[in-house]
Amino acid sequence: MTAVKKYIGNLFLTTRFYLLLGSCIVFFIVSFFYPPLSVLARVWLWVLILLVLIDYFFLFVLGKAPVAKRIMADRLSNGDENKVEIRVQHMMPFTVLMEIIDELPVQFQKRDWILTHRFKANEQKSIVYNVRPVERGEYHFGRLILYIRSRLGLLKRRYDIEAEQMVPVYPSFMQMRKYELLSQTTIQTEHGNKRMRKIGHSMEFEQIKEYVRGDDIRTINWKATARKGSLMVNNYTDEKSQQVYCIIDKGRLMKMPFNGLTLLDYAVNSTLVLANVCLQKQDRVGVMTFANKMGSLLAADRKPIQRENVLQLLYNQQTGFLESDYEMLYMQIRSRIKHRSLLVLYTNFESLSGLHRQLNYLRSIAKHHLLMVVFFENTELHQLSHLDTRNIEEIYIKTIAEKFEFEKRLIVKELKKHGILSILTPPELLTINAVNKYLELKARQAI
Repeated sequence: MTAVKKYIGNLFLTTRFYLLLGSCIVFFIVSFFYPPLSVLARVWLWVLILLVLIDYFFLFVLGKAPVAKRIMADRLSNGDENKVEIRVQHMMPFTVLMEIIDELPVQFQKRDWILTHRFKANEQKSIVYNVRPVERGEYHFGRLILYIRSRLGLLKRRYDIEAEQMVPVYPSFMQMRKYELLSQTTIQTEHGNKRMRKIGHSMEFEQIKEYVRGDDIRTINWKATARKGSLMVNNYTDEKSQQVYCIIDKGRLMKMPFNGLTLLDYAVNSTLVLANVCLQKQDRVGVMTFANKMGSLLAADRKPIQRENVLQLLYNQQTGFLESDYEMLYMQIRSRIKHRSLLVLYTNFESLSGLHRQLNYLRSIAKHHLLMVVFFENTELHQLSHLDTRNIEEIYIKTIAEKFEFEKRLIVKELKKHGILSILTPPELLTINAVNKYLELKARQAI
């Protein structure tokens, strides 16, 4: 049975074979009406059989099994392009055309993935492609399937190479690395960096040093100057070990998708980046999640292991289909977060009435902490509100879209009226806007 599978089961006929066989059949049909062509038809049939036998001999007798393996990272970054490499060693002493199929995880929903490459005798190639996961979890890669054809191209032989591999997809750690430089005193924009003027200065004393041109003369230490005989100034640093909590709403509104990612995934990716920047600034960072019930809680800390703790906590977060309980969130914050902290609340409000249902709880939280509410613009509504209308239906759609957009701006004003900070952002700009706001608050010593 193994021999049958080896020499027949892995044999496949190509399109070229069927075309040549079809031409042979045409010759026989024509020769029925014109007998002198019958000889040519028989000759053509025997030539085709001979070519098939030669092709079979090259592929199944002279042919040696190729060697292939998949090389990729131990984990993938959600929402980013991740590189996958396939190394193939062709072992046959003649040139072949190879079709390579990598059995991708079901999450990608790609059933026509195939790469075609020509290999010279005993040639080795590295084939690189990218995958972009849009949800976290376990991704199972399957076998590598190779179809090999000789230059005759009448037959092809299949090789199945075991390459099963499970790779977890984590929140976007690629974005985290990208924005590490934001721990410096800059604000990042889409077109470059700009310096940010600091309002006032921190009063956390670091050292006394000699005055150099450009130092603030208000920081001169006159007692040290008298002892030293030269101007000495006090040096201050940014206040450290301040608490920052990223709170993620996992309710039904966070399940809305944009560009393949849900709002929860955007919030998770932003939380990971913001936590990394906070740790770079030597602040203590923690994470809290909630929906209709309390989710996970990671206490604020600034140890080096905290970055990995945040990553592992965010890995398994999923949205639900029920409305979030803000009363429960308020009670949990009051009981578990004892010190005044910056609370970055990732949530979404689609209407002003939706905000008013939760506003009393947000105001209560803001009495004890510096609360910043981060919610999302509906980019699809933004596109609809800028359409050129041609009929009554399009005018109606555009008017409704403008109404919802206007309500989003009213939500910002309502929050500001009650002393609550807010960020209204498109999903794709969430990370950059959240980090910029944190750096601004840090520079203003608002935390």
